[in-house]
Amino acid sequence: MLRIAMGIEYDGTAYNGWQRQRTGLGVQELVEKALSKVANEAIETTCAGRTDTGVHATGQVVHFDTSAERESRGWLLGANSSLPNDVNVVWVQAVSDDFHARYTATGRRYRYLILNRLVRSSLFRHRAWWVYRPLDVARMSAAALQLIGEHDFSAFRAAGCQARTAVREVSSLRIHRHSDWLMIDIAANAFLQHMVRNISGLLVEIGTGDRDPAWATEVLESRDRTCGGVAAPAHGLSLVGVEYPAEFGLPVPPTPVLFPGAD
Repeated sequence: MLRIAMGIEYDGTAYNGWQRQRTGLGVQELVEKALSKVANEAIETTCAGRTDTGVHATGQVVHFDTSAERESRGWLLGANSSLPNDVNVVWVQAVSDDFHARYTATGRRYRYLILNRLVRSSLFRHRAWWVYRPLDVARMSAAALQLIGEHDFSAFRAAGCQARTAVREVSSLRIHRHSDWLMIDIAANAFLQHMVRNISGLLVEIGTGDRDPAWATEVLESRDRTCGGVAAPAHGLSLVGVEYPAEFGLPVPPTPVLFPGAD
């Protein structure tokens, strides 16, 4: 059996998240059908991180095992020829048997995109959270600093989160503004369900002036989700990267530009 790793991007608007669903359509189902057609055998994939309904990805990573021998180009072009236009394989690479898309990952990166102006966007209605009230990046950044490091993020996890522990280590949490656009970039060793959306919702509430930056610490220390305010909507969130030990030699795609005119 050969083990193959793939990088995948998708627009999550039409899908019930990454995972294969009993009802509704997950991106995983489409990818596995396309790969099975190329391999001429049933293929099951394992992903680096499940994404929720409406969440996008530019840097999802999966692996699968197969007895089919195909060139990387064959996997790439063959899979993409059977996938819809909103799901795409970006790269393919054979890996050793000790590679695991989820368990050998050392970090994940997400980006949350906000359009901060009085007028909504027709083109980005499925890609960014429209917040019409002015947001103060300095206040948001001050709050973000309080969430960096290893903490119990129980106050930022979904009620149905099945993770055994809520302890995670956030290595970076930065807010950038470019004209009317705000990006919340967050990196951690792993994430809880809805963790990024809940953090983004908290930062926006602080950015509008409704809460003080110190509220971030209060919520964190409460370990109570009901203290944390609203979750940001799913459509502003994208999984933009997964990190692995250098020994696997996987491509490291640059963080994508998700809106026009950005650096």
